[in-house]
Amino acid sequence: MRKHYANIMVDAMRQRAWWSAATATAALLLSACAPSPAGTPTATPGDDRPVVLATFTVLADLASEVAGPHLRVESLTRAGAEIHGYEPTPADVARASEADLILDNGLGLEAWFAQFVRDSGAPHAVLSAGIEPIAIAGGEAAGHINPHAWMSPENAEHYVENIVDAFSELDPAHAADYRANGDAYRAKIESVFSDAQGRIDALPATDRTLVTCEGAFSYLARDLGLSEHYLWPVNAEQQITARRMAAVIDAVRAQDVPAVFCESTVSDRAMRQLADDTGAAFGGTLYVDSLSAPDGPVPDYLSLLRVNLDTIATGLSTNRTASPSEGTAP
Repeated sequence: MRKHYANIMVDAMRQRAWWSAATATAALLLSACAPSPAGTPTATPGDDRPVVLATFTVLADLASEVAGPHLRVESLTRAGAEIHGYEPTPADVARASEADLILDNGLGLEAWFAQFVRDSGAPHAVLSAGIEPIAIAGGEAAGHINPHAWMSPENAEHYVENIVDAFSELDPAHAADYRANGDAYRAKIESVFSDAQGRIDALPATDRTLVTCEGAFSYLARDLGLSEHYLWPVNAEQQITARRMAAVIDAVRAQDVPAVFCESTVSDRAMRQLADDTGAAFGGTLYVDSLSAPDGPVPDYLSLLRVNLDTIATGLSTNRTASPSEGTAP
């Protein structure tokens, strides 16, 4: 995203002014017992469990699996929200100031959250800590770190380990439970990935190329042994240029890519046009930055993994006699 990477932090004077106003408003919200946003658990009377605030729904779901009944885990952003360009509200300041622990992704994803971390006074854990980052290749964002490390099942297991450590420090009395929950959840992640890896390994080597709208799948592509092409680096549809579009079209044709994909939070129009131009199938919708509502296709992280892996494996094994834009969207 151009704004995200070209101006990674807002102007300092403007930020200080916003923060002063937001903090004042937050005090009023706290005194008024402002309700939590829709989709966020609200404490019931007498619920004195420590509050863990994650920056977005994927991290909150991972944390909830580890927490069990001992902690109240909330997501700062709602289901379906776009994380990259999120703008904090005074209500967010209030929630951050009340949290006992804050979890964020790191890797430059939540630059908008830096002031919260500094001024909330809550303990803070960066869940990507210890993960080897992947740099973005090509375009204006070249050389910047790709923040979507949670898309890798292997990395997600590392996230869980970091959550176990953070929770054990926050609440030592239940450290054994956090460890047991974490181990059980890591085994579930590994099982989902193992099933999908078998399907990918069965593909011909020539069909192992992942083409997406956003370059959010570098970590997953690495895990699966796929090469990768994308239209823009990080949720920046406005960055599509004729040169980049032509380059991806040439790659799809040269490698005879069977199917291409797009993410749920952006328009798939450009990718469907690419499919029409190349004869590739539109393989379906992938999910990255947010879980869905409980009745949606990806209400939790394991569902997100299953849907993405199944969509990719099915798309890359698509019968080439299908119409170019016919998809297998979940």
